[in-house]
Amino acid sequence: MTSEAAISTPPAISSTPAKRDYFWLRSFVAGGVAGCCAKTTIAPLDRIKILLQAQNPHYKHLGVLSTLKAVPKKEGFLGLYKGNGAMMVRIFPYGAIQFMAFDNYKKLLSKQIGISGHIHRLMAGSMAGMTAVIFTYPLDVIRARLAFQVTGEHRYTGIANAFHTIYLKEGGVLGFYRGLTPTLIGMAPYAGFSFFTFGTLKSLGLKHFPELLGRPSSDNPDVLILKTRVNLLCGGIAGAIAQTISYPLDVARRRMQLGSVLPDSEKCVSLSKTLTYVYKEYGIKKGLYRGLSLNYIRCVPSQAVAFTTYEFMKQFLHLN
Repeated sequence: MTSEAAISTPPAISSTPAKRDYFWLRSFVAGGVAGCCAKTTIAPLDRIKILLQAQNPHYKHLGVLSTLKAVPKKEGFLGLYKGNGAMMVRIFPYGAIQFMAFDNYKKLLSKQIGISGHIHRLMAGSMAGMTAVIFTYPLDVIRARLAFQVTGEHRYTGIANAFHTIYLKEGGVLGFYRGLTPTLIGMAPYAGFSFFTFGTLKSLGLKHFPELLGRPSSDNPDVLILKTRVNLLCGGIAGAIAQTISYPLDVARRRMQLGSVLPDSEKCVSLSKTLTYVYKEYGIKKGLYRGLSLNYIRCVPSQAVAFTTYEFMKQFLHLN
């Protein structure tokens, strides 16, 4: 029996171009479902993070738990899910593109360029993350704007209205790409270390402790995969490490995305200026790393669910 990590090319795509295309489609669907499940799991925490990162005037004096209690009181229980509709519209293609691109970049790096070992996971993960961001960034901007709104002070009435308003008042198409640079810079280490850590832990676990940590894949008994609880653990560790490295860039990204919504938006027009302003105005703990405790709480289950769901979907759609 072989471990899944040791297989570079799935048997299902080795015959005809038609089957290869079908494999890509199944990979796309698997990634999209994984992304939606992961984000739905932590949607309330995601909104709290945005409110704290951008210093929302209604909640900036509160901590993570206090904000989590205050939002339902002020905006109702569904206030915790504000902006989640836009998130689902964005996250399916984002997750789909990211996981599919990772598989293909990994094969490209190992077969065409000759880069293999652990480093090709890091590079493929970084490239996949940036690819997914470029294709779905406008939806992320819309989601951030909707999540930042507080009941009674709405600037946008919904997804379509937000698109229309930003396009007319913030420079057309360029208005949807505010903060793209820090997002790409932050995504490179985040996605890279996320895929790298998960892939490395998975590979080492199946290599050294196959009977303890692994089990036969349901769609291909000859392939050894991680047990569900081990998948969750590896995914959580990967998310924690990746978020710690990239968090200050995520703070800068959110502030640049929110643009004119913030009273100090003129000081957040570039990555360097935003990072400098946040550091001088709020410091490291209360500025660059504000909301990090929440981010640990949300990123660990999010990445755990994402990787575990993707591994499950790979079996369900016969991708192993």
